[in-house]
Amino acid sequence: MKIRVGLGSCGMAAGAQKVMDYLQTELTNRKLDIEIQRTGCVGMCHNEPLVDVLEDDGRVFTYGHVHEASAAAIVANHLIGGVPVEEHLVDSTDQPNQFLARQVRVALRNSGRIDPEKIGDYIAQGGYQGMKKVLQSMSPEEVIGQIKISGLRGRGGGGFPTWFKWNAARNNSGAVKYIVCNADEGDPGAFMDRSVLESDPHSVLEGMLIAGYAIGAGEGIIYCRAEYPLAIHRLEIAIKEARDRGMLGVNLQGSGFSFDIRIKQGAGAFVCGEETALIASLEGERGMPRLRPPYPAESGYWGKPTNINNVETLANVPWIITNGGSAFASMGTEDSKGTKVFALAGKIKRGGLVEVPMGLSLREVIFDIGGGIKADRNFKAVQLGGPSGGCIPASLLDTPVEYGAITKTGAIMGSGGMVVMDESTCMVDVARFFLDFTQKESCGKCVQCRIGTKRMLEILERICEGQGRPGDIELLEEIGRKVREASLCGLGQSAPNPVLTTLQYFPEEYQAHIIDKKCPAKHCKALITYKIDPLKCKSCSLCAQKCPAQCISGQKKQPYVIDQSKCIKCGNCLEVCPGKFAAVIVE
Repeated sequence: MKIRVGLGSCGMAAGAQKVMDYLQTELTNRKLDIEIQRTGCVGMCHNEPLVDVLEDDGRVFTYGHVHEASAAAIVANHLIGGVPVEEHLVDSTDQPNQFLARQVRVALRNSGRIDPEKIGDYIAQGGYQGMKKVLQSMSPEEVIGQIKISGLRGRGGGGFPTWFKWNAARNNSGAVKYIVCNADEGDPGAFMDRSVLESDPHSVLEGMLIAGYAIGAGEGIIYCRAEYPLAIHRLEIAIKEARDRGMLGVNLQGSGFSFDIRIKQGAGAFVCGEETALIASLEGERGMPRLRPPYPAESGYWGKPTNINNVETLANVPWIITNGGSAFASMGTEDSKGTKVFALAGKIKRGGLVEVPMGLSLREVIFDIGGGIKADRNFKAVQLGGPSGGCIPASLLDTPVEYGAITKTGAIMGSGGMVVMDESTCMVDVARFFLDFTQKESCGKCVQCRIGTKRMLEILERICEGQGRPGDIELLEEIGRKVREASLCGLGQSAPNPVLTTLQYFPEEYQAHIIDKKCPAKHCKALITYKIDPLKCKSCSLCAQKCPAQCISGQKKQPYVIDQSKCIKCGNCLEVCPGKFAAVIVE
């Protein structure tokens, strides 16, 4: 028997380290000869902290929302008594959780299953077999050929064929070449790369090593945002272990091929997700894009041929080499092969990380795997592709998750962030939020992005503040198209997407804000009013007690009233009014 405790960032934030410490103490005090192991995130972030009990017969029982009391019950009843604690189970071999059952895991194959700080665990799961295969029996051209057969496209947002980038870098002459892993994950609501690095860092190292062999590079650099301290910590451990085991260094496996990896911490600039801006940052310059061509495959880091792939792309590579490109290509669709990792966030019941074959519909991902909308409210939209993506409405829920189909909606696949929104979400404010993010993250190099996004943001802010005016919609569309067409890099070219898609699919909300001076979602403070229904008010005084502005008054057996001149629209009165009364209303 063995115990695993999920110690990814999400688990630790939920208290998993305390659970780990408690279980270790209990095992010691009770003299139980049971191994306890740290692991990363299996993806069920909505159930953290998670504890697995692995039986000797191979069965696995997963407990969710574990705290000291439930951990004590697990020890007493399951570890000692041999009887699983049904009330705390969220998944088991006998009763699979639908969140996990619908997934097909390639990039996440080891996440939540191995100790990310022990190379032996990775090797026991077949790790570094892909590296040995290419070094012992494959030419660089054959490696690139298998990646081509697999149909693997870049998982960082652009969806560019991976084999083509590798081949371009290989065909460029030069004794010095580089492989760069883009781990500068900056999309709001996205945490795919962080989770892979925290849970299975060796898969990324092995992927970089294979890529390095394919293009003839001797050095790899992981550009990881400094806001991911646990990921960086585990990467540092993994790199040291790989060097100690001869998986990194000089003359690997006696092949004559030498390769090593180092980490560069980024300062969290969103624009550094763009290849040329990332390279500038690596070289010690301000992260600003440059015109292409030349492309990095020709002239990249320090002017040398450079190949840049993101974390998820590289994590797929060892599996593809070990199992063959055809095995990966057998999953997904004709346009989009293999699987894709998504981060489910927002108004969804089962938030977390999922990996599914390309081609599943948005409906299947959000409702069958994600469990649908919190509090069973109505689904309104999903923001796909982060601030560079777009909002896809309920009418397009059956859109398959593949590059071409998603692009047709006006959104993009992006790196895989899915922010789910319900009926309480104001789409105008959503557009404002994402544009505010991209406007602040603009490097300012080109006028179209620097000034265009600022003007668009000013218009959206006016609309949300109840100061919209006729012609604003047309002006947003005009500026948005010009910013998209004339900006230098992908940040500016995609920045208008959230605005343009919300204008396309939710024009009535913009009209309501501008013409009626109302927010249909009852979200924008300047456009809503809190009132107390005199027929429902029971004079309990809870609203008055919790009002920070002291604008609510009343007396026993008389309905309370809100002084609109003092109301700051904080919403406290709505939150504290007993649900059975529902006396506070929003108009």
